[in-house]
Amino acid sequence: MKSWKRIGSTILASVVALGMLTACGGGGSASSGTKITLFNSKVEIETQLEEMAEKYSEEKGVDLEVIYSGDVVAAHLATKYASNDPYTISMVDAKDVYSLAEEHAVDLSDESWVSDTDYAVSVNGKVYGFPLCVEGRGIIYNADAIENITGEEFDPADYKTLEAFEGLIDELKDGGMESPVGIMKEDWSLAAHFLSEVVEQQPDADAFVEQLQAGTADVANNEKFNQLFDAFDVLKDNNYAKNNAISAEREVTEQKLAEGEIAFMFGGNWDWSVINAYDYTENMGIMPIPEDTEDGTNEKLLGGGAKMLFIDNSDATTDEQREAAKEFLKWLAEDDEGKSFIVETANLVSPFKSNTLEVSDPLGKSIKEYADSGNLIPNYDYNPDDYITVMGAEMQKYLAGEEDRAAFATAYEDYWKTATLSGK
Repeated sequence: MKSWKRIGSTILASVVALGMLTACGGGGSASSGTKITLFNSKVEIETQLEEMAEKYSEEKGVDLEVIYSGDVVAAHLATKYASNDPYTISMVDAKDVYSLAEEHAVDLSDESWVSDTDYAVSVNGKVYGFPLCVEGRGIIYNADAIENITGEEFDPADYKTLEAFEGLIDELKDGGMESPVGIMKEDWSLAAHFLSEVVEQQPDADAFVEQLQAGTADVANNEKFNQLFDAFDVLKDNNYAKNNAISAEREVTEQKLAEGEIAFMFGGNWDWSVINAYDYTENMGIMPIPEDTEDGTNEKLLGGGAKMLFIDNSDATTDEQREAAKEFLKWLAEDDEGKSFIVETANLVSPFKSNTLEVSDPLGKSIKEYADSGNLIPNYDYNPDDYITVMGAEMQKYLAGEEDRAAFATAYEDYWKTATLSGK
């Protein structure tokens, strides 16, 4: 879900007649020669999407081109709209659907897959966002690394309080694991994923944001803010890169976690796409952030529908292209090959109930277990467009020890007073 700055490669598949496969659920394939473009904003599945597009193009007689960009989604799409050159299908975050859909997206309310998911995004009663997957975030753990030191089976439920978690950290250090934690320094991880929980874990997220915007929220004394930053401080103090925290490379951190040199890292199931490149152990999973709280948030992960697809409604896109785009979405949701692509090729957690394929990776399995049991705290989908860059930079200062908690709380309050919510 995450934006590395690099130029995305594209594949323009040749249209070769290898036979038409009819999508499960009917509808057939689009007319031969129809070209549709898919904007991809999820770097972890860039290669998988390109390979799928080539195969899909050959089998369906549709010229499907996948184009990746790591730019801020809203800004990137704005340039496309300004030049009257929109993508046929755009992959965006939920907040972008709320802000863009009514002006730029096709109403998908009548599509057959709508009743098969709880994660489609609607605006004013109309469905515009097709959910690509379910994602969740928390503390990724390497159970083998922990058990090799403790000699006991690791059960994350035993460490839901910060006090218990700190005790485990101390035990690991006493057993020879010098620094049991890794922290990614990327702004999207620190701000969009960790810091957003300050809002998401509030008893009423919308009410808290209203207070922030009105300048009446006392962040420094907010219970949830302090519980989360107490947890972050424990992670920060036990970070293997503590002395050079904002220079730590993501790949190095994930490799250390995969191979058991460290035991914990804040992240999400998308991290498996990096972890599985190394000599990993599959005895891994995701647990809630340990907090000394009685509100139940330390028994849940954060998450929900992640990456939404919408279809362009402008005159720059033909009706034939829109129909081809709808068939592609239906294929992802209902066709056996589409289902397999989501779960087995892209290693994602499907948002569709009819997709019963077993999630293969251990992080995805954790997310599915929490989702199926109703233990996902919903994402807050209205963060401002500059939230990641501005507050990510502040979190990096805090991570590096250049800013204390009181100063951070003030910066956080000041940001929200003038911030413009996305999609509201």
